[in-house]
Amino acid sequence: MSSLFSQEVPITVFMSIELMLNAVNLSFVTFAHEWHAVKGQIFVFFVMMVAAAEAAVGLAIIIAVFRARATLAVDRIDLMKL
Repeated sequence: MSSLFSQEVPITVFMSIELMLNAVNLSFVTFAHEWHAVKGQIFVFFVMMVAAAEAAVGLAIIIAVFRARATLAVDRIDLMKL
């Protein structure tokens, strides 16, 4: 979690979020296997869909910000208005 807040490159921030979502998925699958329940494995598919949508929207935002400001430094992008 510390890598999420200590980085200045937005790609690294999004990769940290994806890593956290994958860790949660691994926990869901492990507990579902241990308790012989399918609910955890079904929930993993929903989390994977949210992660895929987050990656697509996040990359689109990164591209839009880079085109508008010509920088990707998180500490220099303080306002959302262009």
